[in-house]
Amino acid sequence: MDAPSAGYAFEYLIETLNDNSSKKFFNVPKLGGTKYDVLPYSIRVLLEAAVRNCDGFLMKKEDVMNILDWKTKQNIVEVPFFPARVLLQDFTGIPAMVDFAAMREAVKTLGGDPKKVHPACPTDLTVDHSLQIDFSKCAIQNAPNPGGGDLQKIGKLSPLKMQPKKLPCRGQTTCRGSCDSGELGRNSGTFSSQIENTPILCPFHLQPVPEPETVFKNQEVEFGRNRERLQFFKWSSRVFKNVAVIPPGTGMAHQVNLEYLSRVVFEEKDLLFPDSVVGTDSHITMVNGLGILGWGVGGIETEAVMLGLPVSLTLPEVVGCELTGSSNPFVTSIDVVLGITKHLRQVGVAGKFVEFFGSGVSQLSIVDRTTIANMCPEYGAILSFFPVDNVTLKHLEHTGFDKAKLKSMETYLKAVKLFQNDQNSSEPEYSQVIQINLNSIVPSVSGPKRPQDRVAVTDMKSDFQACLNEKVGFKGFQIAAEKQNDTVSIHYEGSEYKLSHGSVVIAAVISCTNNCNPSVMLAAGLLAKKAVEAGLYVKPYIRTSLSPGSGMVTHYLSSSGVLPYLSKLGFEIVGYGCSTCVGNTAPLSEVVLNAVKQGDLVTCGVLSGNKNFEGRLCDCVRANYLASPPLVVAYAIAGTVNIDFQTEPLGTDPTGKNIYLHDIWPSREEVHQVEEEHVILSMFKALKEKIEIGNKRWNFLEAPDSVLFPWDLKSTYIRCPSFFDKLTKEPVALQPIENAHVLLYLGDAVTTDHISPAGSIARSSAAAKYLTNRGVKAVLAESYEKIHKDHLIGIGIVPLQFLPGENADSLGLSGRETFSLTFPEELSPGITLNIKASTGKVFSVIASFENDVEITLYKHGGLLNFVARKFS
Repeated sequence: MDAPSAGYAFEYLIETLNDNSSKKFFNVPKLGGTKYDVLPYSIRVLLEAAVRNCDGFLMKKEDVMNILDWKTKQNIVEVPFFPARVLLQDFTGIPAMVDFAAMREAVKTLGGDPKKVHPACPTDLTVDHSLQIDFSKCAIQNAPNPGGGDLQKIGKLSPLKMQPKKLPCRGQTTCRGSCDSGELGRNSGTFSSQIENTPILCPFHLQPVPEPETVFKNQEVEFGRNRERLQFFKWSSRVFKNVAVIPPGTGMAHQVNLEYLSRVVFEEKDLLFPDSVVGTDSHITMVNGLGILGWGVGGIETEAVMLGLPVSLTLPEVVGCELTGSSNPFVTSIDVVLGITKHLRQVGVAGKFVEFFGSGVSQLSIVDRTTIANMCPEYGAILSFFPVDNVTLKHLEHTGFDKAKLKSMETYLKAVKLFQNDQNSSEPEYSQVIQINLNSIVPSVSGPKRPQDRVAVTDMKSDFQACLNEKVGFKGFQIAAEKQNDTVSIHYEGSEYKLSHGSVVIAAVISCTNNCNPSVMLAAGLLAKKAVEAGLYVKPYIRTSLSPGSGMVTHYLSSSGVLPYLSKLGFEIVGYGCSTCVGNTAPLSEVVLNAVKQGDLVTCGVLSGNKNFEGRLCDCVRANYLASPPLVVAYAIAGTVNIDFQTEPLGTDPTGKNIYLHDIWPSREEVHQVEEEHVILSMFKALKEKIEIGNKRWNFLEAPDSVLFPWDLKSTYIRCPSFFDKLTKEPVALQPIENAHVLLYLGDAVTTDHISPAGSIARSSAAAKYLTNRGVKAVLAESYEKIHKDHLIGIGIVPLQFLPGENADSLGLSGRETFSLTFPEELSPGITLNIKASTGKVFSVIASFENDVEITLYKHGGLLNFVARKFS
């Protein structure tokens, strides 16, 4: 099925881009004048797609005008939307591509040319969205410590990948000494494990150490187990136009979508238009942080788009979220993201678009924006849209975007008023406006016993003292007032220290789960750098550690030059797996343990993980706080949580001058600059190379290149589906439904989501035999959600609806009857039909077709049959 003609009804809006006479675009603002100028940016994207794809059938002029009249038509009308592209992950990619392969067979059988069968829009498919782990390295081995120390033995590696003991200095600017000196590292000679499938890097020279054998073993098993699937995907990428397969070993669908597949502005045959996407992953919404309209849909809707049909949606309300003010200097990106998420959840934005504007938007990095957009499921919005602005363009430049394309993109977006902060654009009007003052978001920690007990950092000292007074419970420790100021002296490494209630004895920086945002890890590193330069240090008895979520964290901490300073404060990399969070903390020294028991002290652990239950880190540490990575470093330097950072210093410099937290806390601007310069560019460059070069196993994987897929009749996985077997050149007349039994009689609020799409029915089971011998012809319900009704029509099942006020109970239906139904020669939207039950009862129902397109699909027996006949 060919893509809709490019806006033939609105060809008069096509203009040439000022900076390049060969590039054209639909100048949609001219269509609506002042109406267009007050549309939310996200609705402007919907409108452009409608104008460009208006063909008078699937997209009508009426649909275009409804979108233009969004202000009065929101929540009232449904409109079609043609996204620019589709994204599939592995599970949903298989059935979609099998359907296209089967359609080629059907088209050939009907006398057509199977070579014409292709997806109607660009389709990207990620092969390894899901990963099964067969091999892992859980025990600590003798891998070199990237945080400093001698390079001695290394863990068992692939025989052909062994590496020398020492890496010579090659004059890199980050060098602070020879690679094996351990000059800035504490506890020289310690080692850690490499668990993730990423290379270990020397912090001074960024020389990659070979990957562990684990990743190669897992990939080998993966290619063996899934060879049939991978060969089919490779065949699909060869024979189908518009299909790009992202090779194994690259990454998850939503991450690859954000980091590699996103165009922001599409260019197709010199026609420019906004990038947009739907796909079978709930995290598709991440790309809205880049100004790309996108959201997750079901597999049937996604395949429908691939077949040339639009996604249908009720014209949504758009909630404008105005960000104002400046964030607290101690607030991290995680604080901002969680603060905004909490506010949106409280306001109630379920089923709506959210669009951000205001002076505070420019303070959010692209990482912040995509994280907020990714959390749509947390607050129920369809999507959260950040229009393209200067921050977006700067980010794209850092990702290696072609400068000429970037210039054309900026010119185009400003011409169609899709560029935020453009002087020529008017302020949009929203269904509702909510305001979030970034000043209201305060840095906080959680504890001392439960992750849900949040404490503002400014209240930390008073809250901890209150915990000492409270009865033993979720927060209290019930320490007698006369004992709350007790101290116990210890001697450690030749010096004397005093422990008291609130003393920090464990400090762990962990970049997993809620702290995988690069900005917070970089903030910790920059704070460590400033602390070391100011002469501050961490007391040696505090058990410090740094456990990144992946080797990529090591990479950007190294390339930004902050890892040696973390090491200097004792935060050396101990491995890449779960450690402190799950209680795998190295034992505290006997001196500390004895002092805690002697004074019955409530000592503390501070970590940037997600678990802090009492005694979890160590049975002698009763108070545990979850904090952002930079706050973990700050509390480690302070040596106590019983401190007011606003009025009390962390320590003193060599001259005796007090150093406060605000003196060494990095600004958000500093963090964003380092993030863009040292994280973004290297990450995107590495990903691009991985995708474009592929890997040896994928590159050398044999796959057929025939026009038709050579089905293996012995296969139990990929089989040619049978629904095309009886397909005729022309659709047959609608047949009556006679003596149909009720398969399922269900209660309210039941959807197809209640049946796992990953579930299966064994071929040899009684259920499978029963279902294959009978066709499920109609569904009768009191009401339908749009998406589920579309599913039914898409597979050739008529959606019937009880008349208003009627249902199975009111009509006295038990579900044990059989039912018969005849169709008139011509169907029309909303037509009333009569059903006769075996009891003799006759009642009326509504055929829930909303337009001619749905009736056409049903007459053809479903979407696939319709498209197959179009190709024939």
